[in-house]
This record gives sequence, structure tokens and C-alpha cells, in this order.
Amino acid sequence: MNARPDARDFAAPLKFGIGQPVPRSEDPVLVRGEGRYTDDLALDNQAYAVFVRSPVAHGIVRGLDADAARAMPGVLGIFSAQDLDGYGGIGNALGFTNQDGSPMRKPPQPSFATAKVRYVGEPVAVVVAETAALARDAAEAVILDIADLPVVTTPEEAAAPGAPLLYDDVPGNLALDYRTGDAAATEAAFARAAHVTTLALDNNRLVINPMEPRSAIGVYEPEGQRYTLHVGSQGVFGLRNGLADGVLKVPRDTVRVLTGHVGGSFGMKAPVYPEYLPLLHAAKVLGRPVKWTDLRSESFLSDHHGRDVAVTADLALDAEGRFLAFRVRGLANMGAYLNPLAPLFQTQNIARNMVGVYRTPAYDVAMACLFTNTTPIGAYRGAGRPEGNYFIERLIDTAAAETGRDRVALRRLNHIRPQDMPYAAPSGLTYDSGDFPAVLDRALAAADWDGFPVRRAESEARGLLRGIGIGDYLEITAPPQNEMGGIRFEADGTVTIVTGTLDYGQGHATPFAQVLHERLGIPHDRIRLLQGDSDQLIAGGGTGGSKSLMASGAAIVEAGDLVIEKGRLAAASVLEAGPADIAFQDGRFVIAGTDRGIGLLELAARVREGLPDPQAPTSLDVAHIHKESPSAFPNGCHVAEVEVDPETGVAAVVRYTTVNDFGTIVNPLLVEGQLHGGVVQGIGQALMERTAYDDQGQLVTGSFMDYCLPRAADAPPMGFESHPVPATTNPLGVKGCGEAGCAGSLPSVMNALVDALRPRGVTHINMPATPRAIWAALREAASKGSDGR
Repeated sequence: MNARPDARDFAAPLKFGIGQPVPRSEDPVLVRGEGRYTDDLALDNQAYAVFVRSPVAHGIVRGLDADAARAMPGVLGIFSAQDLDGYGGIGNALGFTNQDGSPMRKPPQPSFATAKVRYVGEPVAVVVAETAALARDAAEAVILDIADLPVVTTPEEAAAPGAPLLYDDVPGNLALDYRTGDAAATEAAFARAAHVTTLALDNNRLVINPMEPRSAIGVYEPEGQRYTLHVGSQGVFGLRNGLADGVLKVPRDTVRVLTGHVGGSFGMKAPVYPEYLPLLHAAKVLGRPVKWTDLRSESFLSDHHGRDVAVTADLALDAEGRFLAFRVRGLANMGAYLNPLAPLFQTQNIARNMVGVYRTPAYDVAMACLFTNTTPIGAYRGAGRPEGNYFIERLIDTAAAETGRDRVALRRLNHIRPQDMPYAAPSGLTYDSGDFPAVLDRALAAADWDGFPVRRAESEARGLLRGIGIGDYLEITAPPQNEMGGIRFEADGTVTIVTGTLDYGQGHATPFAQVLHERLGIPHDRIRLLQGDSDQLIAGGGTGGSKSLMASGAAIVEAGDLVIEKGRLAAASVLEAGPADIAFQDGRFVIAGTDRGIGLLELAARVREGLPDPQAPTSLDVAHIHKESPSAFPNGCHVAEVEVDPETGVAAVVRYTTVNDFGTIVNPLLVEGQLHGGVVQGIGQALMERTAYDDQGQLVTGSFMDYCLPRAADAPPMGFESHPVPATTNPLGVKGCGEAGCAGSLPSVMNALVDALRPRGVTHINMPATPRAIWAALREAASKGSDGR
């Protein structure tokens, strides 16, 4: 029997509408421990895999002896590179070209090292056994014979004359010699500049540490020759396509990717990884599911890392302080292989986002992207956007100090103004909306900028240094992609949204339901969300680049309009009226000018039962593809205050204020939570997180004992205010918020830190500004001051 709506179905329709702080609907399940992550799954007759990884960073593979391991109890199979002949490698689809016009060098990444290993942790083989413990014991018994080769771990080492080569056909280890902007205009601007500020800036390498390590289960069904991969991901549709097209080399409809709950990703779980093919191959050979879950110690090596760019950046100003141009020369570390989206984040994203909120007429950005014997670099929260904002904001604060200008006034002078919108940026993009001066002014007021001298004096009375800093940021988000908007009316009276973005911690179910609730009046608690099954999708760009509401939100709105169109035809049949006389309002179809009508859910149930009119729809379901929306430009101003103990070098963020323009805010509760997470990750990068390799390519910071992550005590109280200027590029007027916390916190925290240290003679310090680094900088400045230099 079909469920029918009752009188409560359409009461108070705006209670859960756009703009309301509705709690996340998935939280009760998660806090009760009832989540279904990949490692929670146990399939019938499941076997377990453990990967054998290279213990050396660079070497020739001379042999692999697995005889003793194969004879161990419970071992079902051991697979290495020779077993994967006929499959493909992990490729890179980006079409970057070098300055001379030649294509970027992008050797494919094999699932298993063949002739050479290129980083510690590279997979060489996999052991499959009846239990995970037996598989691990056997993996430790596999003997690798690898002849060591010289190692390079930094771009500087990789670019040096005579440096050891990772690839024989990649001279100088150079993957890409990238350049963008207007070199001639930039050179002319610097030639006429009244002042040039120059900084050497490091964007430190980070280990990406989501709560849930990577895990996957490979399944093969001989009937139909179908592969299924259960895996934490950022989007099943794209991952399915990547596996089918490039790795398995089979038709897409023979591959299925399933994702349940995901415990964080930050960009890391998006691509195809080397482990996925061996799991599927082993499942096919053994005729049973094969499961693998990474240990945290392995994930430090096997998950791609983030950031790792070092630049020299220059800002040219005229005599009045107006920005004329900026210039960047940098080295970017690719690691041993190109991530499928590298080096987008180290090149184009940095250049475009460095323009920020300022009227800077020209820029010239050149980046040498080099292979090294380290874990590959991939996307991490913001993926070049925080870097670009960090570089320009540090230059602005330094230029203000060097020229004796007020740092706030310098920003105001150079802001893009509301009357400049739409603004044609030198990046070639057009900003559609924003009021950057108002956001800055509101942030200064909320942070009590004028009252800072009193707080600084109070800190000094306690023997502490205190500084205040601004992060005036803009992000170019939402890479244009098609997205599915499916609406399915179920027999139990619920409604399912089907879309190809994927919630890996953001909380999609609630805001997506708010959009549909407002558009169609469907009760919020009747709405479900389906994202993690590639078989259910006809398109899907996944989640990344802060685009979920711009893509899926627009798809849901458009799909809702299609439901209304179909519903008018069906209601006309039920109400015995012409379709032109049917109106839709507050979740009901009514005959215009009368009180005769029918609710949407009741109509859907009637349609499912069958209408007598052969011209009427047989279902109100919709499977729609939203054609890509243009990028959006979230922006804001963060103000941080930092205290430093000069005796120990310990720094703490003690006060934090944010004002942000995220356009239309669908759910302020979730937006504020997203911002908090990004800010804390920015604080971690700025003050704590340090990734270090020794000269043999061994990761020295290979565990939480060696790698410092921020904890709750390191997170300051955060003020959150909004100054929304709705985007004109999508039907909801939304702008992304997921990565903005990093974009605002890196510059605001580091500017505040330098402001605290400047009275002691420290004019710049690089990330991570650990206690040791701060202590050393203060001692060096004191030493220079004492001898008159």
C-alpha cells in the first residue's frame, strides 16, 4: 500500500527552508556509532589484503622473493607487477604546456612498481589472506631486493645540475615549466614602480590526516564480468570513470563504485589510487571479496600530501601606494608521480587566487614543477587558493611596513569596489559580485581593531608579545562541471534526491533537503539523499572546489521545476482541468481561482497507481543534468590576534573574527561549522604542521608522535558574521564556503604573528612558525640588534 501524506505534511513550510539553521540530519546516526564507513563493511567470504611497500625512496627493483610468504598459513595469493599486465596506469588528463610549447611530462603511475621504486611507501606487491593479521605476517615475510639510487627530496635538489633522475625521459626532473600572466605588462609595471616589496615564502608540505584512513573492498562478479569497489571517495561517478577508462580498460557499465559514510578527505580521497586495481584483480582471481584498510603509519606514506611550494614573490607599488603588478617565481614539489589533478593547484590556482580582492592590473607567475623521491602531492583543502591569498596578503603587510603606510588604508586604496562589478580580473575571469570594502570595515569593527593597543599592552604586562593580522581573501571556486539532479518519489511516501556530489563530512543531506523543501514544499523529514552509488547516476562531478551547492543545488532547483511541469499535466488529469489552469503553490497543485487541489506527494502516489488519461505522466520522477555553472567568488576578511611567549617561542591564536560573503546562505549552522574546520586547519599549517624527510628520503615525521596537529585547545573562540552579496552565476545565489577557512586563516595568523614579532626586529617568518623557529628568529634579530646591524 502506498503511503499518503497527512495534514502535517505542508505545515510551516519555511521552518526548514533556505536560510534556516537546521541541524545535520545524519548526526544522530554518527554520534551513536551507527555510521557505515568502508571498514565497517564485512562481505560474505571476505579475504584481507596487506600491501608490501618499498622501504627505500629510490632504487632498482632487482627481485621479489615471496616463496616463504606464500607458504604461510592462511595466505590465498600474492600479486605483484607482473600479475597486472594488460591493465593501465593512473594517468593525468590536464593539458598544461611548457613555456616553449611542449607538453607537460606526465609519466603514468603504475599500481605496483616495476623496474624502479621512487618513494618510500610505494606499493610493490599485495598479500591476500584469510585474516588481516595473517596477511600482515606474510607481507613482512616478502623479501625485496632493491639496489639503492641517489635521492632528491626537494625541488631545489631535483633541479640542481647533475641531480639523479627519477625518469630517464624527464630531463632535469622537470614535469612542467609553467608560466602565466602578462610578462611584458608586468615588467613595465615594475620598471616604473616607486617601491617593490620582495618576500621568500614557503608553503609547507602537509600530511593529510582525515579521521578515517583509506579503506576499500574489491568485488568481482563473473556473471556479467562486473567489478565493484566499496571505497571512501569524493564522488563515485568520476572515480568509476577513471577506474574503467584508464586502469581496468573495460566498459564503464561493468564497473560500480559504492561509497557510504566518509570520515573526511580534504581532497585526498578523490583520485584513483594504486591500491584499487590490485584489490579488484585479486578479487577476480580468487573469486571472493578482498578488503584492505590502511594503517595510520602507512597512510602517512601512501596518501598524497598537500601544498609544498616555495616562491619568491614581488609586489610593485606606485608613489601613492597603488598596486601595479605582482610577480612570482617558484618551485613546486610534485613528489614521485603526478597526481591526476597536479599541478593545477601549484600553478593556475595560485596565480588566479593571488589577484584576490585587489585592483592589480598585471601579474607574471612562473613555476617549475619538479619530481622528487617523496610521496606525491595532491589537492588539500583549497588546493592553491589559500596559497594565493597567503602570498598576496603577506606582501601587502610587508609593503605597508616598508613604506610606512597603514596596512588597512593600503588595502582600502586598492580594493575592487562594488561599482567595479562585474570586474574583469587580469586572470581572465570576471568577478560577478561582492562588496570587499564593506566586508573589511565590518570585520575591523567586529574585531575591535581600534581597541587592540589596550589588549597588546595587557599582554606585554604579562611578558607576552601580541600582534593582530588581516586575511582579506577571495577564492575562485566551483570548477564548472555537469551535475545530476534526480528526484525520485518512493512508494513509502519519501522523496529521494539523487546527485553526484558526495558528502564526506560537509553535511549535504540537510541543506539539499532545504532547497527541495523550499522549491516543492515537500516535508523536510520525508527527503532522503542518494549520492554514493555510481549505478544510480547519469552525471556527477563529485565534491571539490567548494561547489556542491552551486552544482547540486542548481540541479535540484532545475529538477524541481521539471517535477512541477510533469505535475501540472498529472494534476490536470486528476482534477479534470486544463494544464494551463493548474498552478503550483506551497506544495500543492490547484485549479487557479479555486480551492480545488491536490498535494504533491498525494499526486505522486496517484500517478504511481496509474491515471486513466494515457497522455498523463506515468511518474513524477526526474533524472536531470544541470549544465555547468560558472565559478563563484566567495570572499571575506579574517582578523586574528596572536600571543607569543618570547622566552619559549610558543605562539597561540587568542582571538579570531570572521566576516564572510558566501552569497545566499542555505544553512548558517553548517556554514559556520565548515568555516571553523578550515580555520583550525589553517592554524595547524601556520604554526605546527611540519613534514620532514631525511637525506635518504625517509619520512622523519611519520606518525602523530612526530607530526603536530592542532587540538581543541589550540582553537580560539571564533566570531562569525556574514555580509552576503548573492552570486549571479547560479539560481540560488550561493558561493562556496568549504575551503574559505584556510584562505582567511593562513594570512591573518601569519600577519598577526609578524606584527607581534616586528617590535623585536623580526620582519618575516615562514610557515610552520613552530616554537623553535620563532625562538630562533627572535634570537637572531636580537643578535643583529646588539652588534648594530
